[in-house]
Amino acid sequence: MIKGNEDHYPVGMMCRLLSVSRSGYYGWKNRPLSDRDQANQKLLTEIKRVFEDEKGRPGSPRISRRLQKEGKPASRHRVAKLMKDNGLRAKAAKKYKATTNSNHSLPVAPNLLEQNFTADVPDPKWVSDITYIWTEEGWLYLAVVLELYSRRVIGWAIGERMTAALVCDALVMALWRRHMPKGVIVHSDRGSQYCSAAYQKLFTQHQLVCSMSKKGDCYDNAAMESWNHSFKVEAVHGERFLTRSEAKYQVFEYIEVYYNRKRLHSKLGYVSPETFEAKKVA
Repeated sequence: MIKGNEDHYPVGMMCRLLSVSRSGYYGWKNRPLSDRDQANQKLLTEIKRVFEDEKGRPGSPRISRRLQKEGKPASRHRVAKLMKDNGLRAKAAKKYKATTNSNHSLPVAPNLLEQNFTADVPDPKWVSDITYIWTEEGWLYLAVVLELYSRRVIGWAIGERMTAALVCDALVMALWRRHMPKGVIVHSDRGSQYCSAAYQKLFTQHQLVCSMSKKGDCYDNAAMESWNHSFKVEAVHGERFLTRSEAKYQVFEYIEVYYNRKRLHSKLGYVSPETFEAKKVA
């Protein structure tokens, strides 16, 4: 504390107030750092680099894993302590409400996933949902399609209204990106957008299989809920978007630059979705 405030207050006064001898302070200040302290300073520099590169999103588990993959010794406990001591805290969680409306008379599909969100090969199961973002210009709605083998976002669409066209656009992007696979189970909640004729027509045209959660059961789409939570915590919570354009850029950066290509996923053995797919193909 004294060292950090030398430019603002007299050293003698600070030593008296903190009951520290002046000679003891200068002896401590001029003493060479121990090997351990030097190593901690070096590691802290690397931690700050990763933390800033990922815009304050990762906690100690992902930072330690990333540094280890770069060949730098960094145990989770040591990284956590250095982060705590230096005020580096990952973005905090916050509860969010559901968006889609399941109070309608449209036909619904059975739950084919039954809370089984695992896949041994690419593209047997996709999950989808709509989430929301507040801006100073009004709401934005984001529809996302998540592939369960690699947990990669393969389709997404963003708009000012929560319409059937929004979820259709996200599904069409997913189909094109995955080269039009047949027989994929595409799971969602019972929202009117997913039950709409336009959305269901895509299933018939592309030979997809529709699956829907039971009414009011968030666990039936837990993998998608988990992604929504990460997105809100890491890309939205604590941010202020003056315009919809700013929010759209944030969505693009999070999905296409950070999440798919850079974010280490615990369920994938702490590699990114893109790296996981590339390794399996190799």
